[in-house]
Amino acid sequence: MEILAFGVQADEKPLIEQAFQHHHEVRCLDVFLNEDTAPIAAGYEVISTSVNAELGPRVLQILDAGGTRMIAQRSTGFNNIDLGTAERLCMTVARVSSYSPYSVAEFAWTLAMAVNRRIVRASIRTRDFDFRLDGLLGRDMHGRTAGVLGTGKIGEAFSRIAHGFGMRLLGWDVAENPACAELGMTYVSKEQLLAESDLITLHVPLMPETQHLVDAAALKAMKDDAILVNSSRGGLIDTAALVTELREGRFTGVGLDVYEAEAGIFYLDKSLETVEDDTLARLVTFPNVLVTSHQAYYTEDAVRQIIDATVRNVLDYKAGRRSGNVLVPRS
Repeated sequence: MEILAFGVQADEKPLIEQAFQHHHEVRCLDVFLNEDTAPIAAGYEVISTSVNAELGPRVLQILDAGGTRMIAQRSTGFNNIDLGTAERLCMTVARVSSYSPYSVAEFAWTLAMAVNRRIVRASIRTRDFDFRLDGLLGRDMHGRTAGVLGTGKIGEAFSRIAHGFGMRLLGWDVAENPACAELGMTYVSKEQLLAESDLITLHVPLMPETQHLVDAAALKAMKDDAILVNSSRGGLIDTAALVTELREGRFTGVGLDVYEAEAGIFYLDKSLETVEDDTLARLVTFPNVLVTSHQAYYTEDAVRQIIDATVRNVLDYKAGRRSGNVLVPRS
C-alpha cells in the first residue's frame, strides 16, 4: 500500500521515508491539503496530513469520493478536522497525542527571552555595524512571576525552566498538576494570574471553550509591561484585540509562534505577494512583537516522535487495532 503525505517539509521528507520504508511506500508532497489539492488523494486509502491541513466537510467528501478511508494527522491538535463528518463518512482519523514537550516549552522560552532582551533588534543593528544599546534594555526573569495557562506536559516543562530562573509560579488549569505544585506553583483564577504575572504563556488546546481565551478583557487585565507568549494555537488569542492594545503602547513584548488565521499563510513563501491579511500585516510591524511560523515543535527529536507515532497509527489501522491516538475509529 502506498500512503500519500501532504504538507511535508524538506527536513521531514527523509525522516518520513525512512520510518515507512519497512512497512509501506510513501509519497511525500510539499503542498498542503485543501479543497484544491484534495483530488490528488484519489486512489490512496491512507493519507497523512499536517497541522494546517483543511479537513472540513467539503474536503472530507472529496477524499471519501476518491477512496480515502484513513487520515493520519501528524500533530496533536485536531481542531482543523470535522470529526462529525469523518464519522458519518466512516473514515478513520488518528493524531499524535503526544511528543517531546521540551521542544515547545523551550521554544516558548526562546520567544520570551528574545522579546525581553530585544534579540532581533540587536541582531539587525550589529549586522549594520550599529553597536548602540539604546532601546535594548531588558529585565531579569529571576524574582518575577510566570503565569502558565495550561499545566499539562508542555506547561510543566515550561514551569521547570521558569523554576530554574528563580521565578514565582502561578498556574491555571481545569486540574492541578502535582509536579507543578511540587515546584511551588500556586493555582489561581485566570483573572488573578493575568493581573499578577510578568510573563504569561499559553499551553492549552484550542476548543470551543478556549477560543479567544485571551480576549479584550483578558488583555486589559494584564500588566502594561507584561510579556505574552503563545506557542499553542492561534485561536487562543483575539488577535484584533491584541493589536488594539499594542497600538496603545502596552506590553514589554509579545512572542507568537501561532496565528489564528495562519492556514494558507504559514509554511508558505509569501514574500513576493501582497499581504491581504491586514491584522497580520499590522502585527508584525510592532517593534516589541516577534512572530514565527508555527515552528515550536520543529526539533529533530519531536519530529521523529511524531513520525514514529504516525507510522504506528497507520499500522494499527491496517491491523484493525485501536489506540489512544484514534479520534474516529475504524467502522
